Parts: sequence; C-alpha cells; structure tokens
Amino acid sequence: MDIPVMLVAMSPFIMVVAIVWIAFNASTKRRQATLKVIEEGIRGGQQMTPETIRALGMPRKDNNGDLKSGLILLAVAAALIVLGTMIGMVEGDEEAFFIMPAIAAFPGFIGLVLVGFGLTNGKKKDEA
Repeated sequence: MDIPVMLVAMSPFIMVVAIVWIAFNASTKRRQATLKVIEEGIRGGQQMTPETIRALGMPRKDNNGDLKSGLILLAVAAALIVLGTMIGMVEGDEEAFFIMPAIAAFPGFIGLVLVGFGLTNGKKKDEA
C-alpha cells in the first residue's frame, strides 16, 4: 500500500487527533498566561480576590459537569434507539431493533452513572 493512500485513509483519524491537540494546547497556553499574570500581580503586592482572578479569565469549577455530561449521553443513547427503530420500520430489518439498543447501552449506562454522580455531588454540597 502506498503512503499517500494510507494517509488519505487515515486522514479522518489524524484530523480528530489534531483538533483535540490544538484545542488542548490553546487552552493550556491561555491558562499558563493567566497564571503568569496572577503570579506577577502577587509579586507586585496586589491582593488577588476570586473576582479578580475570574475577571482575568480563569475558569470557574463547574459543579454540574457530571450531570450535564450524563444527560447528554442519555440523549445520545435515546437517539440511537430511535434510529434503530426507524431503520427497522423503513427497511423492515429486524436486526436493527436489537443492534441499535445494544449500541445505545454503552453511552446510556455511562450517562446513568454520571447523572448519579451529579445528583450525589449536589446533595453533598447542599448539606455542607
């Protein structure tokens, strides 16, 4: 197999890796620059309040991250089940009724666990 043919075949996978790397690298550089500004401010004797740090661009911790991710994965699982049902109705393919829910089980179960984590995290913070 020729190298150009292999590159064309692998290009979708290479693009995904490149996009993730670029996004991760950009956010890391942005965070390093913000931390450097905060460090210089502290060295200069300025008082850094949480509002000042947030204004400089440091992201706030998202308390509902697990809940949001879990609900998105549950929606993906439901969409896969609907897709399998529609394929089965249109094509008359009985296998789609069984295959697509089996595929949907992976994001569905992960989504259930993340929703559980999100709900238990919220209860702990309310009690504290």
